[in-house]
Amino acid sequence: MSTDPGRRPHPRTFDELIAEADAVSVDGWDFSWLDGRATEERPPWGYARSMAERMGRATAALDIQTGGGEVLASVPKLPPLTVATEAWPPNVARATALLHPLGVAVVSDEDEPPLPFADAAFDLVVSRHPVHAWWTEIARVLRPGGCYFSQEVGPASVFELVEYFLGPQPPEGRAARDPERARAAAEAAGLDVVDLRTASLRTEFHDIGAVVYFLRKVIWMVPGFTVDGYRDQLAALHRRIETEGPFVATTTRFLIEAVKPS
Repeated sequence: MSTDPGRRPHPRTFDELIAEADAVSVDGWDFSWLDGRATEERPPWGYARSMAERMGRATAALDIQTGGGEVLASVPKLPPLTVATEAWPPNVARATALLHPLGVAVVSDEDEPPLPFADAAFDLVVSRHPVHAWWTEIARVLRPGGCYFSQEVGPASVFELVEYFLGPQPPEGRAARDPERARAAAEAAGLDVVDLRTASLRTEFHDIGAVVYFLRKVIWMVPGFTVDGYRDQLAALHRRIETEGPFVATTTRFLIEAVKPS
């Protein structure tokens, strides 16, 4: 999402807003369509920059769940061997078109163990917002002394929006993606966690089209979301935004770095 609070002109009626947002492509992991419609604070650690620095020192790197390859493509100096995995077919095609010219091999992978690589194949494994971190597999494909570096979605992220549509979530749902659980899982897989940081970030949705686009793209927030299925709630939220201003939610993130002992 954009970090710029400015807004651009766009259709104003409820029907126009939702029709526009329901028709636009949600392929890839680029949220630039939301520029001017939604804003999200960025974590203070600068994942893309820090990941690029590590890429510049690596000889063989793997980017798990690369999405459309947008973050990996921003790296100024890629390792001699760089591989990316992705599960969703439209993103596989998008990442292939973007990354192949940069010398990156894109592998279609269902994001279920095992990873389709040999033991100790990489000295760097990265992932931005993985759906699930398979720690045993990450440890297996890392070389001794190798590093896993990831920014992940934290607990109860954007749950204000989730609970608007689905109602109060159970405690176990709110506690999922706990960074301390990630630490414990990484250590159980034999990795040493050398950095773990968290952030709570303000997110604003400035119109109902932004909400529709976000829920179509981040499909696990409200599983099975469709405009027709939630039209009444969307209409009520549209009126709320029009009268009270942006819908505000809290995005949570954590950064984790783990090293395989030499």
